[in-house]
Amino acid sequence: MPRSRVMLAIAVCGGLALAGCGRSAQGESPQADNTLKAGAAKGTVTIWAQGAEADRLPSLLKKFEAKNPDVTVKVTSIPWGTAHDKYQSAIAAGTTPDIGQIGTTWMGEFGRADAFAAVPANFGATGFYSGSVASTKVEGATLGIPWYVDTPVLYYRTDLARKAGITSAPQNWDDLKKLAKALQSKAGAKYGIGLPPKDFQAFLPFAWSNGAKLTTADGSRWTLDTPQMREAVTYFRSYFSEGIADTTPSTDTGAVESSFVKGEVPMFIGGSYEVGQLNQAGGAGFEKKYATAVVPGHVSHTSFVGGGDLTVFKKAKNPTAAWKVLQFLSQPVTQAEWYRMTGDLPSVQSAWKDPSLAGDAKLAVFGRQLKDVTSPPNTPQWAQVQAAGDAQMERVTTAGLSPAKAMKTLQSDAAAIESGS
Repeated sequence: MPRSRVMLAIAVCGGLALAGCGRSAQGESPQADNTLKAGAAKGTVTIWAQGAEADRLPSLLKKFEAKNPDVTVKVTSIPWGTAHDKYQSAIAAGTTPDIGQIGTTWMGEFGRADAFAAVPANFGATGFYSGSVASTKVEGATLGIPWYVDTPVLYYRTDLARKAGITSAPQNWDDLKKLAKALQSKAGAKYGIGLPPKDFQAFLPFAWSNGAKLTTADGSRWTLDTPQMREAVTYFRSYFSEGIADTTPSTDTGAVESSFVKGEVPMFIGGSYEVGQLNQAGGAGFEKKYATAVVPGHVSHTSFVGGGDLTVFKKAKNPTAAWKVLQFLSQPVTQAEWYRMTGDLPSVQSAWKDPSLAGDAKLAVFGRQLKDVTSPPNTPQWAQVQAAGDAQMERVTTAGLSPAKAMKTLQSDAAAIESGS
């Protein structure tokens, strides 16, 4: 997914090993036995990628080509704005590349279209964050690898918190509100925290941290109108009704960073890319004036996981070499180098031992947060349900609609979307 403020499986089939995770006959890999063929990789591998990743991937892959001299990797850059439709058209026409950079929220749609090959049982890569691998699973099948990840954490001005008499990061909902109020009353902040009033997906860490679920365990029914969900919406709304958060925040580029640097809104929830943007906006020495922390929780500290997945298409012309490219990109040393090149956070946990990550206190928080993350279900209907959620959150935070009525309506809307009515 393209990076956003909110963010913006190789899973659990034996840790993160892949044995036994193949699809049924309908979704088998081009290798009939769903195993990666032994021997040297040969031929050309084609990759479609988006954004900065597409620009920098060719440089990284020169190392793969050096180790595999019989392979040529060709990367085609696809704009994020047109990528979904381009992949969709290529899948329908059978003209896909070998490998695609797939937004996590597209996996369900394209996976159910039988576009992706199953990850080979002997793929071998292990140690991915379990929350990130969930995005690669569709109807129980493992259809790709998590390439890079991101997750929202709390950013707060430590200097202003000390001025307000608070010297530690908030651990729970009560702490968070206490700090937000103190930043207003004692440290001169206009608003104690910046929260998006109309973004259901951005609200989800509050719901998940209260034990709420979006669907039943088997995914057969939406569960948006539950006591846990209503309680989380009520708590979230209180920041707006009590004047702690702005009901009409600016959406201009750089507005969040600017207000944070000025101390006008000295706390917000954002992704890892904010570290560099804040340091640049604040200038020399500003990095010492703020810190990051895992999202304050109620029953847990669960945040949202985003990022990008890599898949091999069923119509790949060179699947054997394609899977070996993905093996290379999954190596911890490769993942750490990719972080240094792009700022993309590694999906492989052991890569976080690299000094470039482990030695940065702000970024190390993201590594801890990634141990407690989840994502919306891999269903084609999620985009519509999310939009319906946006509408209800706006009514709750800016028009005074009760959380009970809002969630009852959202539950009804989601059921109608699911049924196609």
